Amino acid sequence: MPKPATVYLVGAGPGDPGLLTIAGAEALRAAAVVVYDYLANAELLNLAPPTAELIYVGKSGNQHTKTQDQINAILVEKAGQYRGKSVVRLKGGDPYVFGRGGEEAEVLREHGIPFVIIPGITSGIAAPAYAGIPVTHRDFTSTITLITGHEREDAPAEEDSRVNYDALAKLDGTLVFYMGIKSLPRISQRLIAAGLAPQTPAAVIRWGTRTQQQTVAGTVATIADIVQKAGLKAPAITIIGRVVSLRGTLNWFENRPLFAKTVIVSRTRQQASDLSGKLAALGATIVEIPTIELRPPAQSEWPAIDRALQQIPGYDWTIFTSPNGVRATWERLRHLGLDARHFPAPPSRRVAAVGEATADALRALGIHPDLIPEKFTGEELAAALKTQIANAKSGSPPLRFLILRADIARPVLREELEKLGQVDDVAIYHTVRPSALPPETLEQIADLAAPERVVNTWITFTSASTANNLWELLPPEHRQFVARMRRASIGPITSEAMRKLGTGSWAPNVEAATHTIDGLIQALLDETPKA
Repeated sequence: MPKPATVYLVGAGPGDPGLLTIAGAEALRAAAVVVYDYLANAELLNLAPPTAELIYVGKSGNQHTKTQDQINAILVEKAGQYRGKSVVRLKGGDPYVFGRGGEEAEVLREHGIPFVIIPGITSGIAAPAYAGIPVTHRDFTSTITLITGHEREDAPAEEDSRVNYDALAKLDGTLVFYMGIKSLPRISQRLIAAGLAPQTPAAVIRWGTRTQQQTVAGTVATIADIVQKAGLKAPAITIIGRVVSLRGTLNWFENRPLFAKTVIVSRTRQQASDLSGKLAALGATIVEIPTIELRPPAQSEWPAIDRALQQIPGYDWTIFTSPNGVRATWERLRHLGLDARHFPAPPSRRVAAVGEATADALRALGIHPDLIPEKFTGEELAAALKTQIANAKSGSPPLRFLILRADIARPVLREELEKLGQVDDVAIYHTVRPSALPPETLEQIADLAAPERVVNTWITFTSASTANNLWELLPPEHRQFVARMRRASIGPITSEAMRKLGTGSWAPNVEAATHTIDGLIQALLDETPKA
C-alpha cells in the first residue's frame, strides 16, 4: 500500500497573490487536496488542478468554520485518503509565524505522516512595506519584534499573556502586533504605562498588500481612537516605532493612480485577465464579469472554413478583425498542418489588421500586417483598404478578400469590400452569451452601487456585445445599479450600443481615444484626479 500523502504546510503570503513563493506554487499545482483558510487569497486556488478537492476551514479571528482540532483531523484523514499524493494546507502569511503550523506539524508527526514546510512572506514584514514603512532602518532601529495581539480581552493584568510590555517599551525598536485590532486600546495603554513615549509613531494596516489595503497613522497614544473612527476591523497589523514616520516619504502602493478604485471588467472569460492584470498593477480592485463565451464553429461549418484557410495564398488580402480571430485562425491552421509560411510575402499578397491589438497578435506569430487603420473600426479599415488599392496599379483583375471574424461581426466591412471584388466572409469563431451570472456576482454589483462605494467604481465595456449581453443577463434592478456607476467604453461602436440601452442610462461617461485595451486604461487614468 502506498505511503500516506505528504502534507505541505504552505505559507500563502500576506494577501497579494504575486507574493506566493515558487515552491508554494509548485506544491499547489501538484495538490490532490487543498485545505485553506480565511487569510489565504482565493486566487491562489486557481493554481491547483481542476480535479483537486478544496476544503475551506475558515479561521477568521473568533469566527471558526473549523476548530484547530478539526483541521488537524482533516489533514490526517486526507493524508490517508490520498495515499501517494500530496495534501496542501494553505495558510495565510507564514505557517510558523502565529499560524499554528507548529501544532499541525506535531500532529502529523504523531501519526507518521510526512510533511514539508514551505515558508511564506509574513504580513508583519510585507504589510508595512506596502504601506511605505520599512520595519528596519539604520537611522531609526536595527531591531524588530513580532508580537501576537490576539489575547483574552477579560484577562486581568496579573494574568496577562507572555508579552512583556516593560521589555518592549525599552527596546526602542519596531513593534509589530498581529491580530490585535480589538486589543489595541489595551496594548497602547500598557506600552505607555511601561515607559514608551506617547508620541511614538504608530500605524494600523488592514488587508495589507491587497488592493483593498487601508492604512491609518498616528501615535501610540492616538492610534486606537483613529482606528475606531476609521472603522478599521480585522485582519490588521499594528506597527509601532519611529520607522512609521517614513510612510509619508516611502508610501508607494497606495499612491498608484487607480488605488482605492474598483473596476468591473466585462469581457470574455479568456480575455479578462489581460485587462484585469494591467488595471490591478495600477492599484485597482478588479471584479470580473465574463459576459461573452468564445466557442469554436459547429462541425458542419469546418469544411468551408478549412477550404478558405487552405486558399490563403490565393487571396489578395487576408483581413483579421480581432485578436480572437487571429488565435482561432492559428489554432485551425495548426490543425491543418500549416503555419506562418502559409502567408505569402507582400507585395503580391497582403494581411490587414483592424487595430494594434490584432496586429500584435499577428506579430507574435511572425506575421507582420501590411495595413492597420489609424482608427480601429471596420469603416476605417475599409476606407484604408480602398486608399491602398487606389494607389496601386490600375487595370488589375478583381481583388479577392478573406475576412476572418466573429460570427456576430457587423457587415459593414464586407459590404464595402464587395464593391472592390470578391469577398469570402468567414466566421472563424462564435461568441455566445452565458446562460446566467452567478449569485455572488449580482451581490457584488449591488454592493458596489451603494452610495459610499459607487463614487469609486468604474465598469468597462470592450465591445458592443459585452454591453448588450450584460444588459440581458442582469435583473432590472441591477441594470439601475450599472446606471449609477461610471461607465467606460473602448470605442465608438461600443458607445453606440451602450447609448441604446435603458433609454441612454448606460451611455458611456468616457470613451477611449485609442480603441485598444491600453487606450481604455488611459481613459480611466485621464479621468482619475492626480494625488
